[in-house]
Amino acid sequence: MDVVLSPTLIITIVGGYFLLLLFVAFLTGKGTANKDFFVANRQSPWYLVAFGMIGASLSGVTFISVPGMVGAAYLSAEVSNTVNMQFSYMQMVLGYLVGYAVIATVLLPLYYRLNLTSIYSYLDQRFGIASYKTGAAFFLLSRIIGASFRLYLVAMVLFIFVFDSWGVPFWVVSLLTIFLIWIYTFRGGIKTIVWTDTLQTSFMLIAVIMTIVELTSVMDISIGGLWNNIQSEGLGQIFFFEGGWSDPNNFFKQFLAGMFISIVMTGLDQDMMQKNLTCKNIGDAQKNMFSFSVILVFANFVFLMLGALLAIYAFQNGVEIDRSDSLYPTIALEHLSWQIGVAFIIGLVAAAYSSADSALTSLTTSFCVDFLGFKDGLETSIVESEETFNDDVTINHIASTDCHSNQGTGKIQTRYMVHVGFSFILFIVIVGFWLINDQSVINALFKFAGYTYGPLLGLYAFGLFTSRKVIDKFVPFVCLLAPLFTFIINTNSDVLLWGYQFGFELLLLNGMLTFIGLWLASEKQ
Repeated sequence: MDVVLSPTLIITIVGGYFLLLLFVAFLTGKGTANKDFFVANRQSPWYLVAFGMIGASLSGVTFISVPGMVGAAYLSAEVSNTVNMQFSYMQMVLGYLVGYAVIATVLLPLYYRLNLTSIYSYLDQRFGIASYKTGAAFFLLSRIIGASFRLYLVAMVLFIFVFDSWGVPFWVVSLLTIFLIWIYTFRGGIKTIVWTDTLQTSFMLIAVIMTIVELTSVMDISIGGLWNNIQSEGLGQIFFFEGGWSDPNNFFKQFLAGMFISIVMTGLDQDMMQKNLTCKNIGDAQKNMFSFSVILVFANFVFLMLGALLAIYAFQNGVEIDRSDSLYPTIALEHLSWQIGVAFIIGLVAAAYSSADSALTSLTTSFCVDFLGFKDGLETSIVESEETFNDDVTINHIASTDCHSNQGTGKIQTRYMVHVGFSFILFIVIVGFWLINDQSVINALFKFAGYTYGPLLGLYAFGLFTSRKVIDKFVPFVCLLAPLFTFIINTNSDVLLWGYQFGFELLLLNGMLTFIGLWLASEKQ
């Protein structure tokens, strides 16, 4: 590196970046009421939402973990049968496309027809209050863990390359990371995030492209010959069929996992859907989803190309890493030019915060709407007919509460307190993850998602594809037992399933068990 990025310089860069975000938050957060915080008054341009969602979907996990996984087996002879080795992650990405199509054609029309602020309100109308609270609770758990994983990456890099040399403990770095999000989202909410996500997506993609260009220059590889070079190093395999069902990289396992992961982690996730629900109408929301999904395929391929180049560079230059997640930061901050170091720091912070900031807002939204009853004219109450859920429904509008009244002001103050509360919870989980993590973050994230998002998948599948009426009070027990049985089956799959090894398709098993449990706890409508 021509100029060493000192800890002071890194902090200055991060500080300047957050001043920019605060400026955007100041412009977008003026005079915001609860309706602006939760749904941006449904006035967001669809193309802005689509571009910002790219950064939120990729996040800091993709920014660091995906490039690190590509060459994990390449850099360590002891690693074999690694999940997502080489370009196998593209198999999941192709599955995402199918999942996003389901979201655009099935879920988005449902959410817009019911005029929802919290997507889990649907469960109240379809099943009952216990199902509604259960679905919202599983989202809160899932999103707390997911957001914590993403913020952990930022805190880890800042700690290793900045604060550790100053003797600052990791928990202080984590607290600072959370505080910076809180300070620019607590007022404007989703209205601010739609704009900041666009800015952060741009910085993240610029950082990746700059790194690829410099690596090809340093290793004397032409852009035109880049793919051939990657293949010649044995890193370019995309489709994996030969290993059979015992291979965690098997095409069918990863494709199906990608399809259902995108449905639950986007379509059944308040965080991702809240951005879509800020569009003016269903047509704009669908245009956003289709354009976003296509661009996301190309963006993920670029990240995998970066991972292959990083692995080749590390092998040729004897770069040693202790975990795959540190491959990109180590090379960017210690081996390439200072411009790449600056771009990496900004890109990392942008990548992590583009998903974590909206996660904090969606957690606040879900808790306020789903558990504290914040309606404020934000959504419409749907009363289904007694014959069937798909019959005509009667729409009763809830009277709007004036946000400038004493009641409205009190709710805004409560919203601030909830925002602070979830910030503290994220801080606790980040510190805990630092103490116990021993694997690639993206693998840990998807594995955990299989247990927490599975009940949501089962609930929505049962509600949409059957007309049976569940016994509402039994739903929480079904949604708790399904992950437990999933864990037991996964732990003993060698014996129970003739050597079968579960990968990310664990989510599908969990959703299926939830569906079966709901069927047993239901009756004909």
